[in-house]
Amino acid sequence: MGGSRLRRYGSTGRTRTMCLAALGVVKVATPDQIRRLMCPGTKDAATVRGGLKDLEAERLVVSPGSAVRVNDDGVRITEKLWTLTPAGLDAAAVVLDRPAREMGGTAKAAAASGAKHARAVTDVLDAFLQTPPEPTQPVARTRQFAPAAPPATPAVRPEGLGPLTSWSTEAVLPVGGTFLSPARGSLRADMVFASPGHDVPLLFVEVDNGTEGPPIVADKIERYRRFFARRVPTGTGNGREVALWRTVWPATGRDGYPPVALVFTKNVGPSAMQARMSEVGQLAREHWRGEWNGDYAPEGERPDGYRDYKGRVPLLATTLRLLAAHGPHGPVWWRYGHTSWQPLVEALDNPDDYRAYSVRDEARRKAQEAEYERRRREREAERARLEAGKWVCPACERYVYPADGLTSGGECGPCLNRRERAAAEAAQQQPDQPPSGGGIFGRRRRT
Repeated sequence: MGGSRLRRYGSTGRTRTMCLAALGVVKVATPDQIRRLMCPGTKDAATVRGGLKDLEAERLVVSPGSAVRVNDDGVRITEKLWTLTPAGLDAAAVVLDRPAREMGGTAKAAAASGAKHARAVTDVLDAFLQTPPEPTQPVARTRQFAPAAPPATPAVRPEGLGPLTSWSTEAVLPVGGTFLSPARGSLRADMVFASPGHDVPLLFVEVDNGTEGPPIVADKIERYRRFFARRVPTGTGNGREVALWRTVWPATGRDGYPPVALVFTKNVGPSAMQARMSEVGQLAREHWRGEWNGDYAPEGERPDGYRDYKGRVPLLATTLRLLAAHGPHGPVWWRYGHTSWQPLVEALDNPDDYRAYSVRDEARRKAQEAEYERRRREREAERARLEAGKWVCPACERYVYPADGLTSGGECGPCLNRRERAAAEAAQQQPDQPPSGGGIFGRRRRT
């Protein structure tokens, strides 16, 4: 990060490029925020400030305001806020390899008023990126009386969600109208991550400073859902339609609409934070909760089923403190409808959707088939046993199979039944036996 004599403040082309790229994405930031986004391995923001001042001389950036922050030692520090000029927007578009029409505005008015929300968005982006700090070499001196200290080993940061070029801010989401001329009621996503082929190809992020009530935050989720539901003709003339968001961003590869992540930045206690997160989730419940489809189950048995997330917004929440400490892939996400804190990819999964249900249903079907096959084999074995033990009835000469009450080699059941019936009928046809003691004139019983 050594200086250059071609510029008044000695910045290198790399430094100026990093400043343009950072401001092209976040629109407004302090030098220290740009340092944390782009080159956290540097000792302080002096290198970034030099790059910004050289860009200011070229009329590519401007500092229309300032902001106050409290450092780790509790000292209030006033810092300049920097943003791009219209010419700087064009230069940043080249650096980011984006069409100039997608660069948005310069955020000059926000910078002039302190850009509190914009600075919070930049802090959240830094927590998402987790840019690895690179060791810096000490500046060579013409007269150096002591050997230069070896570069310090940079601190290890958790895995981030990047690169910077995959992020954009203030993305217009028109519920009506167009992207260039959105209808009333449309909103702007604070941040959007789009990276086709990534485990998380698309993620919309809303940064909550605690200045808006939970109903307003929940209303944003409703407008997200309205935007995601909007469809437009494909333009092929065949009457087909496509989701408007798919004309700009990649498919998610999951059921439902693209996920929306809420990042709460206000530093409050755990109970207050949990209460706010829960209230937002409850108010937005109809927009994220899947529709239950259950199977019929006999009385006493638990029915199985699945939730259909079609037309629903996967909604996640975390805090800036958790995100900065553990990174976006740490167990920092509370997915509304889930029961624990999870890493990002796991939080975006739907363990109770049709896919998971179909796995269970397939397992049940295979179990039923296995039971049917077991019973079939038992029947086959029984049939073979009977065939092996059969004999010819000596009375009717028909085959007889072993059964209870039959004697091997003896008569079959029908023949035995006929024999028994014939004996019973013969017994009934025999006359009654005369009384003992001699005929009609037998001896009279004494009384």
